[in-house]
Amino acid sequence: MRANKSLRLISVLLLMHTCLWAQPDLNSLRETVRTFQRQGDYDNALLVLNKALQSYPDNVDLEKDLAYTQYLQQDYKTALQTIQPLLDKPDADVQTFQVAGNIYKATGDAKECVKMYKKGLMKFPKSGALHAEFGELLLYTQKDRAAAIAEWEQGIRTDPSFPGNYYHAARFYHANQSWVWALFYGETFINLESLSTRTAEIKSLLADAYKKFFLEQHTPSATPKGNSFENAFATALANQADLAGMGINAENLTMIRTRFLLEWYNGPAKTYPNKLFDVQQGLLREGLFDAYNQWVFGATGNIVAFQTWVNTHGEDYANFTKYHRNRIFKVPEGQYYH
Repeated sequence: MRANKSLRLISVLLLMHTCLWAQPDLNSLRETVRTFQRQGDYDNALLVLNKALQSYPDNVDLEKDLAYTQYLQQDYKTALQTIQPLLDKPDADVQTFQVAGNIYKATGDAKECVKMYKKGLMKFPKSGALHAEFGELLLYTQKDRAAAIAEWEQGIRTDPSFPGNYYHAARFYHANQSWVWALFYGETFINLESLSTRTAEIKSLLADAYKKFFLEQHTPSATPKGNSFENAFATALANQADLAGMGINAENLTMIRTRFLLEWYNGPAKTYPNKLFDVQQGLLREGLFDAYNQWVFGATGNIVAFQTWVNTHGEDYANFTKYHRNRIFKVPEGQYYH
């Protein structure tokens, strides 16, 4: 009798082990798929996904991964057939709509893509990612500049720590010679996304926007015509024009921006609390503002001068780098002034 009970117990344990072995962990499966995707081995990614869907049928994450893999294979027709039913599922997330956006754009179906983004934003009205991508679509396929910047501004308002909308808005305002917003959004962006190819692009844009801003201070068009925040920013910056007469480079911008901060915190900061300026003021107090300005403007302006500065201020730059790598920059809600 005791032997029979032992055999039954062993059988149950073996069955449980078999079931666990046959039901691999979902997260591990998805990571395996992502590894194959990164390697460009889409056939193996599909093999894993097809097998995984047998264990987890109708799983939205796996079906989304399947559609994305088909998109990477450039099998857009099949990818579209896979993703479309997912958009109506209650557990479809923001990423599901992003994958659908990539597929629709690849097929060239801008009309359906617009409908899809509107549907996604009805479900996720505060998604910075969807606002950013919808704005891109409106600009590059519909040529609707006003609608595009409206999406990016809405993304900044509703999801203030998502970097993509600042990136697009900074480029938009720079192209439209709206220097204050190009500067403000551009520098916010590089603090949110500080290690990408887009970061280097926006650093160059910032240096150019400073030059253009001070050049325009000598023309009648320099009269402030924006809202109260823009006018306060433009006035505080224009008051440093004497320093700009020495040329715009990392060293002069450190002096210009130091005086700007002193003036800003003497008045406008009370009306317009802002995380970016608080960070700059903190760096100024800690003696790291010079190194921060070198990080922003040095390498993009004059790489030789930047390297010389780093070589002669090694400890300062090392301290800034340590600080920069260990901090997380977030923009609080409610600090929207456009």
